[in-house]
Amino acid sequence: MKKLINRPEAAVEEMVEGLVAVYPGLARLPGQTVIVRVDAHEVRDQSVALISGGGSGHEPAHAGYVGRGMLSAAVLGEVFTSPSPDAVLAAIRAVTGPPGVLLIVKNYTGDRLNFGLAAEMARAEGYAVAMVVVADDVALAASADNAGRRGLAGTILVHKIAGAAAEAGANLEQVAAEARAAAEAVGTMGVALTPCTVPAAGRPSFSLGDDEIELGLGIHGEPGVRRGTLEPADDLVDHLVNAILADAPPTPGEQVALLINNLGATPTMELLIVARSALATLESLEVRVERVYLGTFLSALEMAGVSLSVLRVDDARLARLDAATDAPAWPRTMDWSRPPQAAVAHVGKAKKKASLPRSASEPPQTELGRALEHAILAAMVALIDAEPTLTELDRVVGDGDLGLSLERGARAVREALGTASYPLDDPSATLQALGLTLQKALGGTSGALYALLFLRASARLRDLAPTSPKSWSEAFRTGTEAIGELGGSRPGDRTMLDALLPALDALESSLDAGATPAKALDAAAEAAEAGSDATARMSPRRGRSSYLGDRVLGYPDPGAIAVAVWLRAVASAL
Repeated sequence: MKKLINRPEAAVEEMVEGLVAVYPGLARLPGQTVIVRVDAHEVRDQSVALISGGGSGHEPAHAGYVGRGMLSAAVLGEVFTSPSPDAVLAAIRAVTGPPGVLLIVKNYTGDRLNFGLAAEMARAEGYAVAMVVVADDVALAASADNAGRRGLAGTILVHKIAGAAAEAGANLEQVAAEARAAAEAVGTMGVALTPCTVPAAGRPSFSLGDDEIELGLGIHGEPGVRRGTLEPADDLVDHLVNAILADAPPTPGEQVALLINNLGATPTMELLIVARSALATLESLEVRVERVYLGTFLSALEMAGVSLSVLRVDDARLARLDAATDAPAWPRTMDWSRPPQAAVAHVGKAKKKASLPRSASEPPQTELGRALEHAILAAMVALIDAEPTLTELDRVVGDGDLGLSLERGARAVREALGTASYPLDDPSATLQALGLTLQKALGGTSGALYALLFLRASARLRDLAPTSPKSWSEAFRTGTEAIGELGGSRPGDRTMLDALLPALDALESSLDAGATPAKALDAAAEAAEAGSDATARMSPRRGRSSYLGDRVLGYPDPGAIAVAVWLRAVASAL
């Protein structure tokens, strides 16, 4: 277990200290893990107070929603543990005036009992207290066999609606009614890709295989209602959306707000892929999405996964969602009205962008053209096959994307190889096309370097006799030197040059010694392999490994290995 904590038993206490240090609008009740609005004492006589909370580990919930227009206070328990009734009562006393207080509670037994007991104690002291329980988890049905539906990320939408109602001057009965109606109008379903680890436990709450997921899980690290196999994002999103809507089937044209919630460790890239898919699915079901909220709203520590919440809305509820708040974790409100159909045609998962027909090229007519086609195809297949090896090696000594990038580039070249843009009987033009394809498809540093290699080689070959092996050697020498100039690298810097330059030296030496082109290429491939292996003993001065220093010693440079892979494939093919 690796966590940025000091001691597990101090994690919540130190988190609370950090909260009030970072956010000037928040204050802490002395002796309690209770966060209140810094102006709570000044405003408690003016409007209904709102209190929520629960176990820690769900950040930014619940303290992140304390502020004008949302919660008056948040009561925090230990990680995944309901706070005590005494802490809840202390929060009630601190923020509640004559207008009363609404407790918004997620449907977990501990929360219901502890908040409910605090409510009874507060009423005995003369406070007006109402309580709304949120049970938005559509994965479970309330029955005698379980504790009922859990409160999930849809609770945050209830906070916002109730908070806006209170800020607008609604009385306790009205605020509670709006909160209860919102709780009944929202459904949530989640999927986890990894478990999470409670600091004090020191080990994951459950285990998942590399290709396993948990569907319909809660927010305390408990497993879901069904374990399944990892599927493409579109398919998983369909499961989530369809489960939510099946719980209360929408009418055509019904308006909703969509909340895409990061369970803790999901990259924004993946959240946006999920958002794209969810919007397309809802659109296909004739559901009108009026607001979209994307980010981390209610997490489960470092769990990777996502939950979707769909809230049915009307104009009045939309106004509550759009009302101003200074709660630090509530996102900036976007008026996400559905654009015209033509403007979103690209969003639909089933809608494919029409591609322009590409004219096929004539098969190469010359022996050189056929050999060039055969060599390029062999090199691309070799790079595709080498992707797992290159990816794993780059994960150790770089950023882990080289194998995938080269595979992507190789597939793009293979697809374009039979088109008119690759005039194989004109080697110089073909090298230029190869450079342009890799520049676009590879991207990053590798895309620029490979594009430079082939574009410079193309320009040099244009002035030479393409049927001469020495012309090819000279052309690629020109391209390789350009890589060194652009990248500022030299032999021994642990880069692709440490495979390219030995290969060129061996190629030229073999040709000068009278070797056949096939023998010379074989010698070049052997030299590239030896050069790439030698990078394992080089201290990195340029390229992907230069930031890691001597930690990479013992591992060869994946860029150099890739050169050896495609050069060996070319030699074997010819």
